[in-house]
Amino acid sequence: MRLFSPRWLLPALVSLAGCADLAPPYARPDPAVPYADQAAQPAASEAAELGWRAFFSDPRLRAVVGLALTHNRDLRVAALNVERARAQSRISDAARLPSVNLGAGASRSDNGTSLSASVGLAGFELDLFGRVKNLGEAALQSYLATDESRRSVQISLVAETANAWLSLAADLERQRLAQQTLDTRQRSYALTQRMHELGAITGLALAQAQSSVDAARVEIANYATLIAQDRNALELLLGAAVPAELLPRADEALGAVSALVELPAGVPSSLLQRRPDVLAAEHALRASLADIGVARAERFPRISLTASAGSASRELSGLFKSGSGSWSFGPSLSLPIFDGGASRAQVQVAELNREIALAGYDKAVQTAFREVADALAQRATLAERLAAQRSLNEAIERQLRLAEAQFRAGSTTRLEVLDAQRSLYASQQALIALRLTEQSNRITLYKVLGGGWNDDERR
Repeated sequence: MRLFSPRWLLPALVSLAGCADLAPPYARPDPAVPYADQAAQPAASEAAELGWRAFFSDPRLRAVVGLALTHNRDLRVAALNVERARAQSRISDAARLPSVNLGAGASRSDNGTSLSASVGLAGFELDLFGRVKNLGEAALQSYLATDESRRSVQISLVAETANAWLSLAADLERQRLAQQTLDTRQRSYALTQRMHELGAITGLALAQAQSSVDAARVEIANYATLIAQDRNALELLLGAAVPAELLPRADEALGAVSALVELPAGVPSSLLQRRPDVLAAEHALRASLADIGVARAERFPRISLTASAGSASRELSGLFKSGSGSWSFGPSLSLPIFDGGASRAQVQVAELNREIALAGYDKAVQTAFREVADALAQRATLAERLAAQRSLNEAIERQLRLAEAQFRAGSTTRLEVLDAQRSLYASQQALIALRLTEQSNRITLYKVLGGGWNDDERR
């Protein structure tokens, strides 16, 4: 006799499953932000689709970002969460198919030896109301949401690493400026000291010159601390030491490190819906709908099947002979009669979770829109602010030259020169800060538009 084969039974059981789906249908909510009816501008779309390797123009910065994507522990945890969610999704999918087991046994008693072999189904649930299907759908949407969260972590890591590298470059430039200022003030102090020895100026002017030198020395010491902290922050993001050749140099000015297209003033919400955090919120909303289907199905009968077919005999030689066949079939029905309202409450909980997920989705879209709007608002005035700051620097430099000339001619006091020096130093520091702000704004805008997530290469 040929052993029973479940091949004829599997299609029949699967066809019975999923006869009804009690989950609410999904429709993407209307975005709770302005500009929802605009088509995506080409420039904005281009920025959102630009990979991070193409975005950063400095090869050292590209290499540093690549190291962060390889070694950062937060990104590693996010990737492991994705793998775990994927495995959980596969487990839920497996529950939709019958579990086929092969068994064999032997027993000895006063009546002799009994042998058996069988193939059977173990407690397969007929998914008449979509409970198992929706469990799988909820697991799938949770996996997709987790993967989008990983993409969000990657975008944030790219932006944070770039900003940390730029902060280090800016502080190195500030330290260099402080050192140049100290050198200038020391030369000025030496001149003031000689004039004091000749009786041309009072001791007050000499003390004022000394205080300006000491102030510059304090600045240099402060920037030494900041630079060390900048390197520590960068190494934490990388999860490893930063190679010296990839660090910004102390003798270079903070320049452009990114290539960002010009963007329009209004960015449509349809573009923001492609951000990973928004997509993650959408997947969470879809998972909540599947959970409603699960909770509703729990209030309906649940039918499980246990079946087996095989052969039994007292002798091994007769185990598969004609007439030795055996089979069993055992359906079971579970129907909640009275549970104190627990099943109804479960449905209510699932429906409230859907409302929470919907609010979370709306908040994600609104947050995305505000972040882009804020970055665009800042960018709208940066060019003008930079031009004004450069003009201010030039004006203060002329003021300093005139004050020094008049001081040497004896027509002004040493205090006028010191005021001009302090003003120039503050203006130069402000220009460095503004250039850093401009570069950081490019990175922020790139991040909030969702750029970089489609460039997953780490090599």
